[in-house]
Amino acid sequence: MSTKGKVVGVVANLVTLEVDGPVGQNEICFIDLKGTKLMAEVIKVMGDKVAVQVFESTRGLQVGVSAEFAGRMLEVTLGPGMLSKTYDGLQNDLHKMEGVFLKRGEYTQPLNPGQKWKFTPLAKVGDEVEAASWLGEVKENWLDHKIMVPFDLKGTAKIKKIVSAGEYTSDSEIAVLTDANGNDISVSMEIKWAVKREVSAYKSKPRPFKLFETGVRTVDTLNPLAEGGTGFMPGPFGAGKTVMQHSFAKNANADIIVMVACGERANEVVEIFTEFPELEDPRTGRKLMERTVIIANTSNMPVAAREASVYTGMTIAEYYRSMGMKVLLLADSTSRWAQALREMSNRLEELPGQDAFPMDLSAIIAQFYARNGYVELNNGKTGSITFLGAVSPAGGNLKEPVTESTKKAARCFYALDQARADSKRYPAIDPIESYSKYIEYPELVAYLEENVQKGWADGVQILKDVLLRGKEAKDQINILGDDGVPLEYHITYNKSEVVDFSILQQDSFDKVDGTTPMPRQKQLTNVVLDICQSNYNFEDFEDVNKFFRRIINLINQMKYTKFESQEFYAAEKELKDFTATKKVANDNKKESA
Repeated sequence: MSTKGKVVGVVANLVTLEVDGPVGQNEICFIDLKGTKLMAEVIKVMGDKVAVQVFESTRGLQVGVSAEFAGRMLEVTLGPGMLSKTYDGLQNDLHKMEGVFLKRGEYTQPLNPGQKWKFTPLAKVGDEVEAASWLGEVKENWLDHKIMVPFDLKGTAKIKKIVSAGEYTSDSEIAVLTDANGNDISVSMEIKWAVKREVSAYKSKPRPFKLFETGVRTVDTLNPLAEGGTGFMPGPFGAGKTVMQHSFAKNANADIIVMVACGERANEVVEIFTEFPELEDPRTGRKLMERTVIIANTSNMPVAAREASVYTGMTIAEYYRSMGMKVLLLADSTSRWAQALREMSNRLEELPGQDAFPMDLSAIIAQFYARNGYVELNNGKTGSITFLGAVSPAGGNLKEPVTESTKKAARCFYALDQARADSKRYPAIDPIESYSKYIEYPELVAYLEENVQKGWADGVQILKDVLLRGKEAKDQINILGDDGVPLEYHITYNKSEVVDFSILQQDSFDKVDGTTPMPRQKQLTNVVLDICQSNYNFEDFEDVNKFFRRIINLINQMKYTKFESQEFYAAEKELKDFTATKKVANDNKKESA
């Protein structure tokens, strides 16, 4: 018999219930408001009273209203048919809902139970399986969607029955398993899985530190992201977070994209709805939405639903990772998720931390970020979740609690700078403030040495040094004037400008420059490194400025020309011939600036 309860207190979305039986943390209940069932989640147990966060508006809710507990945690339904879908934080299919505004208490099926899928078995009767083992596969759009053993299976089981190849609905029985205790378990194509619990159906394996290519030069070259790694982009409004995420989604080396809009303003979420379905997938020539799942929660939705959305997105990503796929998870913006945590913490009257955020904010963020990773599956295949979150600090303050807490969890920090955005230097990632801790790991350095070129990591450090010294030289020139500094200051500054215009700046809307594969990045980087390490003869600072402006124009011709084409090599030769006119004769010793 399920546990019952009644409302004894209401504070916005925080409701206190008095219960007549056992209740678990994160268990789901339904509050009956005049025949409308409001879903809620237990967030605190206090003897015979529990605090729940309601995923709907609580307007009109009164003391004495009854509630019933479901005996399960907040969960999602996983199976074929999720790609191209747009869900809210509770995995309701938004396209199945009627009207412009969401109705309170309306919940929809996340999958299409009546749709038939062409099933091909990968296992046979008598095979021993465990959680997440592959039983078969169906085609979801053009991807092979694996049908798996439920994740909550304990130990091993044997296949007692499995259907032959054919068309079946997602809720049809496709296999029967017999566990170690002799119990039969019916398996369909659908799996239900709690969103606030990690999938544990993997063997542990040291992370191989493969490069996760995004096609964005300032990321892949200067601050690389490892496959299965974590990174985040804090920045003010208008600094280009949305365009960056679109670029990552289109060009990154990923099989599946999961986009989570957790608390964005309504107009920003509408942008995702309207633009994502129109984006072309450069890998396949089809629509990008065919391998994308969108989780959308606007900032005016109840805070509890906003808080759930990131967990729903991560759980869906974990599901596809179990199929041996590379998943890119994008969350925009985790600041609004953290604000939802703050609102509920304040209503619970917990001891506040900095800026009234929960005291354990860093731990919550770290625990969530830890769910990404590169894993080895039970069958020896590998899968990964690479997580990139966007942070929207108030006023662009990168010292606020959410940014600082995320810094402790994420390995890559891509700081979007308002000044760069205002000067139209996109992507507006600050090359001085940003960093990647992966470039310091010997495993990734070894990967780059083997798969890109020898000394690649050293070359990256040279470019970073050029940028830092260029910034210092620029500051001196601005203070003392062009004639008030030695000629070397102008040379140093202009070399940093070559790095900026050639590598840091990229046109996301150009068919050629919009994405840069690693072979093209390597070629461009080597050209820039040669320029930065060479010594030149100049008459005065005007001669310096004129020379490097010409270099930047020639490199831009290479950037907007098809790689390894006749025009590309012609521009490269013209660049080499031009730089040779100013190079110091017999320049055997090269310097970084």
